[in-house]
Amino acid sequence: MKNIFSAAIIASAALVSCGTVQSVIQNTFPYTANVLVSTGVPANKEVSSTATATNVQTWFGGNNNAQIKDVRISDAKISVVSPTGGNLSALKSVKVYISSTGTNERLVASRSDISSSSSSLNLDLNSDNGYLDEVVKSTGVTVRTVYELKNQTSSDMNLKVALNFSSVPVR
Repeated sequence: MKNIFSAAIIASAALVSCGTVQSVIQNTFPYTANVLVSTGVPANKEVSSTATATNVQTWFGGNNNAQIKDVRISDAKISVVSPTGGNLSALKSVKVYISSTGTNERLVASRSDISSSSSSLNLDLNSDNGYLDEVVKSTGVTVRTVYELKNQTSSDMNLKVALNFSSVPVR
């Protein structure tokens, strides 16, 4: 009788801990995309760059079976990957859209009148687009970055767009 009771307690603890771990892991999750700003890009003209977004779930077959809901953008950041020591002073504005197979494109973050000379910058979030469950839980999440330069760059610049989403677990 003691063995059955002990086994029940251990099984309950394991199930609760697995649910807790999934809740912590799924509460916030990142997507990243890379953007190449070529030296030939003209100033004062919007240019669009589209890339497939990646996150840890991509390695495990996507989020389509994820037990999450109420997905919202929680953080968005753009940073210079190369050249080493590069900064964002050439950027005038940035808009970041996400979409996936079978979903409409949604603006999730933007920044205008950029005056930063640092290598990274937090973007303003667009929380007006509601929940993003259908986009994030679909396959082939795509990030489209629309940027405008103040002036042409003297060398190619690689940027990383990092988007963090928050959610709650489905119960």
